[in-house]
Amino acid sequence: MINALPPLAQSDTADHSVLNISIFALFVAVTLVIVFRASRNTKTASDYYAAGHAFTGPQNGVAIAGDYLSAASFLGIAGAIAVYGYDGFLYSIGFLVAWLVALLLVAELLRNTGRYTMGDVLSFRMKERPVRTAASISTLAVTFFYLLAQMAGAGGLIALLLGITNKAGQAAVIAVVGALMILYVLVGGMRGTTWVQIIKAALLIAGAFVMTVWVLGLYGFNLSGLLGAAADAAGDKVLNPGAQYGKTGTSRLDFVSLGIALVLGTAGLPHVLMRFYTVPTAKEARRSVVWAIWLIGLFYLFTLVLGYGAGALVGPDVIKEAPGGVNSAAPLLALQIGGPLLLGFISAVAFATILAVVAGLTITASASFAHDIYANVIKKGEVDDKTQEVRVARITAVVIGVVSILGGIAANGQNVAFLVALAFAVAASANLPTLLYSLFWKRFNTNGALWSIYGGLAVTIVLIVFSPAVSGAEDAMFPSLDFALFPLKNPGLVSIPLSFLLGYLGSVLSKDANNEAKYAEMEVRSLTGAGSEKAISH
Repeated sequence: MINALPPLAQSDTADHSVLNISIFALFVAVTLVIVFRASRNTKTASDYYAAGHAFTGPQNGVAIAGDYLSAASFLGIAGAIAVYGYDGFLYSIGFLVAWLVALLLVAELLRNTGRYTMGDVLSFRMKERPVRTAASISTLAVTFFYLLAQMAGAGGLIALLLGITNKAGQAAVIAVVGALMILYVLVGGMRGTTWVQIIKAALLIAGAFVMTVWVLGLYGFNLSGLLGAAADAAGDKVLNPGAQYGKTGTSRLDFVSLGIALVLGTAGLPHVLMRFYTVPTAKEARRSVVWAIWLIGLFYLFTLVLGYGAGALVGPDVIKEAPGGVNSAAPLLALQIGGPLLLGFISAVAFATILAVVAGLTITASASFAHDIYANVIKKGEVDDKTQEVRVARITAVVIGVVSILGGIAANGQNVAFLVALAFAVAASANLPTLLYSLFWKRFNTNGALWSIYGGLAVTIVLIVFSPAVSGAEDAMFPSLDFALFPLKNPGLVSIPLSFLLGYLGSVLSKDANNEAKYAEMEVRSLTGAGSEKAISH
């Protein structure tokens, strides 16, 4: 086994902080140039929200991979595998399998029926104002949880890079990330954000590939040798199920709950759904998902090697004690095998990952508020000047950015993979049942949509607040408090079935006379694409 890093690896990272920041600054400079160039073509609402539907399927597939492979994928999963082994890799499995649900049930149908947001799809056959309001609130809730994860990842990463261990310094860094995110969205809109995500995806997959080959090379390209070294460093528990989710019956239920949330959550994530509108046809939307599945699957195979490599070469104890905690595994591995230069590159890629994802999240949330709430609820669809809607979206982006900065500071130090899992639980509970019912069930109506969205959202958030993830456990967000009444850290096992049930009850207990006729039109459009251009032409 190669010698482990000295405790915390602070001296190395602090000594080379100028190199690390220089590499990151170069990425920011290049992407800002691209964003400013893209902004020249951002004139209408369609340009700002959906990049003028101008991207091809492969381009959008790479961008989806860039949007989806977040700080949780790179930092959180690698750390979870390094510390917990087999149980940590289950995050990768869940995130990847989830794309089959998105491909088979959502991608093409959604592109055929909507314009910019989930609210467009739901309002097609239901009462517009209440459904759009509910969809927008749900979108903002999912976005907030996801942004918490990305901001927490930024704090942990910079703690490792610069050796900043005090919370004030990390808070300042989170604020800088938030400011850059706001700039990307304000200037470039969806077009600029998409190019940032494409570049970031290419860098992330290339960086992970280099590290994977490097680590395997140290063990003669023998995966068994790597796994054996990881077992020597952390014990055989990392090769078997149960290191994280097998101690008690409750923890096993927690694993089932987590798996359900991961598999069903992707198809309800607003920022993923919005990406399907950046392509010109439903066929290209389907191609997007196929490309994304291949790229994401390849990357998650890399995380297996990176995680076990970090466990073997760095050691679980060193990782847990590092300034960024579990999230520091991949950067510490880069420092161990490639020195400061590889650390600087990998850290810059991780920072780029955070920036690209938060930009995508922010534009989704701002579009949902401006298009659903402002243009169609407040203005009742009568917005004379389309630039006025875009202006509201930009103001919303600033507000969301400020809120996410404050939330990220509060969540700093949490495992980002777990925080993202909570976002998936909210998406799977509040969004997915409503979307599936709307696309496939004739009797589904406005009441059912409202019961499903508000009920699923409320149940999920209440269960999260009163779960061990927030209080009552050593790794909770507030470990000194204890108001945990719900035993599971992830509420998906309860909240997702309950949301489906609420949607069903809300529909069968009320009647909407005009609904079934609208369903027939929506079914034809969603399956054939007939009339879909009308939905996106303005």
